[in-house]
Amino acid sequence: VQLQASGGGLVQAGGSLRLSCAASGRTFSSYIMAWFRQAPGKEREYVAVINWSGGSTSYADSVKGRFTVSRDNAKNTVYLQMNRLQPEDTAVYYCAADSYNGMRYRARDYEYWGQGTLVTVSS
Repeated sequence: VQLQASGGGLVQAGGSLRLSCAASGRTFSSYIMAWFRQAPGKEREYVAVINWSGGSTSYADSVKGRFTVSRDNAKNTVYLQMNRLQPEDTAVYYCAADSYNGMRYRARDYEYWGQGTLVTVSS
């Protein structure tokens, strides 16, 4: 599986962005998909995960209620809608995929990674 993240950019605090992650391969619908982020000088952290069908999602406490993860298996794409962005959301955002049949929350558990897209939130 190859992943291509896009949609990052510069936004003012309180604004919104939608990230996309396009996946290659015919087995996209069998993978769990997740978003992680890494701010300068910090470790990569979990943001959100969605199961293969889109029927189950989970979020980090720091983004719960502001971010929404979704997927379109017909388009081999997963999305991260980010609302009410804050300066502390500034980071490179990565999408990840794994064939595990369940939810996973640690970066080391994911087999496939996109290249990352930079989100910068100005105050």
